[in-house]
Amino acid sequence: MTRPRASIGKLEKVAAWEYLLRFAVGGVITVIAGVIARRYGPAFGGMFLAFPAILPASLTLVQQHDGRSKALDDARGGRVGSLGLAAFALVVTVTATRWPAAIFLPVATLAWLVVAVTAWRIFRLDR
Repeated sequence: MTRPRASIGKLEKVAAWEYLLRFAVGGVITVIAGVIARRYGPAFGGMFLAFPAILPASLTLVQQHDGRSKALDDARGGRVGSLGLAAFALVVTVTATRWPAAIFLPVATLAWLVVAVTAWRIFRLDR
């Protein structure tokens, strides 16, 4: 897995329709999660909001622009981010009714950071 880095110049290389595709796919996934939440309850529907909403469209576009290897790196990053998000959700679930938001949100954010960085290091060593 490559180190994450930002490149402002790449924003200019992306066509407007590609941004629209990402937002549309993200919106559709969010609507589907809402429908699931109405049908089966918010706890079940909320699990689907944890799905990185724009990841499928983004991976397709990254593969087109930068190749399969970069898309695979992004997919691995999504996996790491999802593990961090699960840690965040777990901490919020356990502490939100017991602690004030000023306490449980920073603790949940720290849990996300620790899990995501640890997972990134583990998966990086795995390669």
